[in-house]
Amino acid sequence: MRKRIVIIIVLGLIVFTVSSIALSGIEKKKKNELYRQVELFSDALAIIQTDYVDEVNPRNLIYGALKGMLSSLDPHSQFMDPDTYNELKVDTEGKFGGLGIEITIKDGMLTVVTPIEDTPAWKAGLKSNDRIVKINDELTRDMTITDAVKKLRGNPGEAVNLTILRESEKKILEFKIVRDIIKIKDIKESRILEEGIGYIRLIEFRENTPKDFDTVLNNLTKVGMNALILDLRNNPGGLLDVAVRVAEKFIPKGKLIVSTKGRRASQNLEFISSVNSSILDLPLVILINEGSASGSEIVAGCLQDYKRAIILGVKSFGKGSVQTIMPLGDGSALRLTTSKYFTPKGQQIHGKGVVPDIMVEEGRIELASKEDQTVEKPQDIFEQIEKKEKKVEEEKSQDYKSDNQLMRAVDILKAVKIYKEIKK
Repeated sequence: MRKRIVIIIVLGLIVFTVSSIALSGIEKKKKNELYRQVELFSDALAIIQTDYVDEVNPRNLIYGALKGMLSSLDPHSQFMDPDTYNELKVDTEGKFGGLGIEITIKDGMLTVVTPIEDTPAWKAGLKSNDRIVKINDELTRDMTITDAVKKLRGNPGEAVNLTILRESEKKILEFKIVRDIIKIKDIKESRILEEGIGYIRLIEFRENTPKDFDTVLNNLTKVGMNALILDLRNNPGGLLDVAVRVAEKFIPKGKLIVSTKGRRASQNLEFISSVNSSILDLPLVILINEGSASGSEIVAGCLQDYKRAIILGVKSFGKGSVQTIMPLGDGSALRLTTSKYFTPKGQQIHGKGVVPDIMVEEGRIELASKEDQTVEKPQDIFEQIEKKEKKVEEEKSQDYKSDNQLMRAVDILKAVKIYKEIKK
């Protein structure tokens, strides 16, 4: 018996040793391949320095190589020279001269993620998934996001000319948009629509959002909210921890909200709900569209996985990767994609987006309007003006009724409340 145990232990050690040698061999092979490629790069660099027609600054050569290397990985990874990196560090106030668009590179083209509401881009009519072909007559082919941002931002009052390819309409469109100071407000609107159905339009996840969100939730509850529509359409995201704090308002403590997965163990993170005062019994509909990205996809994906909310609209943008800034010795930095977001059920967000439970395309409902009455007597003009002003106020308070996605959400929540009453 003892002899058999010794044999098993020896065999185990042999298998472990062979496996370790095999793994060591694989790692060694990878390192050798890397050294060969580095040697190739070194040879090319030496040839350029000795044989190129003009003398070249070695730093420019290395920076150029680094930019090419990072851009070959994915649209969000990039090399930032010291000036670019400093601009990134300074730009933290949420206020700048620009157009008001979130951009990315999608399918190799500079693409609008979403125009931010009430900004010059929004007012001009830019839409999610518009392809930016030219900026001030300069083609954007092979243009990095950083370079594009530099060209789009500038002094308020100056105009920027954009040539846009709108694939959904198969049209090339020209826009002349005047830069303005972009002041981003996180919560655009909050109110009761009808029959106790609350409505919150959240357009970005910013530092003050959790506090603002709590305030509007409390205010709506005080005036009789018994159901809620959370509008995340054209919300490009923002701060990850803020999106987590919004999602945890509606799920029990200790639940997984989102996870990140990368190649290294340190990049595998889980974000767990940590509050006890969650709103667990409020009927909830979340509106998304193709301009909903990143943080808004985290919230929608989380609440969809737990069946805590009905997701309505069209598929979201699909921006779910994590970029880490890694400073380098000379003041430059790498912006490197290190992991991707996954919903509680393990669904990848990046490149896939969140698919709604109920698909409803965006559109407008034409509301019937009554003809203005004619004035029979001059004295009737005052009464007529009062009626007109009252009508304008009524239309203003009910403008949501022309939004077909919003009205579908209202109808769904009415049905949910009726069903709950029947069950009682």
